[in-house]
Amino acid sequence: MPKKSSLYKISPSLSVGFVLMPSFTLLPFSAFIDALRLAADEGDQSQQINCRWTLMGPNLDAISSSSGVQIKPWESYRNPVEFDYIVVVGGLLQKTLHGSQHVIDYLQQANRAHVPIIGLCTGSFAMIRAGLMHQRRCCVSWFHYKDLAEHYHDVIPVAEQLFVDDGDRITCAGGAVAADLAGYIIERHLGQSWARKSLRILQMDSPRPANAPQPQPASDYQVKNKSVARALLLLEQNLSRPLSTDEIADRLNISKRQLERLFIAETGDSLQKFYRKIRLNYGLWLLQNTQRLITDIAQETGFSDTAHFSRAFRAAFDKKPTQCRE
Repeated sequence: MPKKSSLYKISPSLSVGFVLMPSFTLLPFSAFIDALRLAADEGDQSQQINCRWTLMGPNLDAISSSSGVQIKPWESYRNPVEFDYIVVVGGLLQKTLHGSQHVIDYLQQANRAHVPIIGLCTGSFAMIRAGLMHQRRCCVSWFHYKDLAEHYHDVIPVAEQLFVDDGDRITCAGGAVAADLAGYIIERHLGQSWARKSLRILQMDSPRPANAPQPQPASDYQVKNKSVARALLLLEQNLSRPLSTDEIADRLNISKRQLERLFIAETGDSLQKFYRKIRLNYGLWLLQNTQRLITDIAQETGFSDTAHFSRAFRAAFDKKPTQCRE
């Protein structure tokens, strides 16, 4: 069972310690902490009764967010056993990958104390740096999916849903999703009524579940069905090694037949035909915006060889790849 702080006169039902990476993103931090604030008391007085939180650092020097707004820690690092969760907030990726070794050390201390750790935005990368995500499922924004997949082969990246609860490791895509995750945590410790009270004041009807799909990356593919939206994310995240329809159906936990029926209803194409369109459009973009060899582009878009790519490309665009580059 999570231990409570001996410093508290009244033991809260939920206690959270926040740590910030350099150039952290403000929205996930403020969304999570404001949800806690609104669940902390009966009204809107910000009294830390039902749940309590603090912001820690190695000292009280201000930490700059990605937007330049600075926030000062309230105190130096406290013993992690005093919290139910340690929340690490990431932001600009390069800063998270290389900055604030003291945060990494503290996350390792929390791990040794068996305190659950939550990563918001690229906070998951800080958890990876701390060696806490080996063979773990790790939620990441679709925007940083390739960064994670290419650099960390011992982590299982998940970018088709909002957040992932992997026991004592919880990771979140970031942005406004942090409020949904906070609602999930509040409901676990305080009950559904407190989570609903908090999120409704934040103008949210109800928390989105963990497996709700992330908003799609900027593209022309707008669909209404959630399963098809998640399938599209999987297609876009697996261009160089195309997934079979069976694999996609298994990941979405629906039947292959149902997936095909939904996909045709939403797009007018079979899944694999649509998949090929996405891969070829990506190939066209690479031809027009990079100097990569056509052989490399064929591999990047999941074709067995250059000849196969060229035939499919010409059938789709009525031009050879070399002509599009010219």
